[in-house]
Amino acid sequence: MTVPEIRDFIIVEEENGEEKQYAVDALFDIEDNSYALLSSGDDLILMRVEEEDGEQYLVGLDDPVERENILNAYEVAVESAPAE
Repeated sequence: MTVPEIRDFIIVEEENGEEKQYAVDALFDIEDNSYALLSSGDDLILMRVEEEDGEQYLVGLDDPVERENILNAYEVAVESAPAE
């Protein structure tokens, strides 16, 4: 018997104003910051989770070097402690 995977979905407003639904693949912390790894079809995006006045919101990462470093650190963490 296969158990269906339960996932959270969010709507992200793209730079052009269009809204797109993404699955939340992972939430993780690196160096005092929280990040969300989101996917939609072939698209995979990384966003920083920020909080203001008790509300959380997502912020895109503009710096490709920062994005690459965070994804590399996430990959190392997953490889060293894979989920069961």
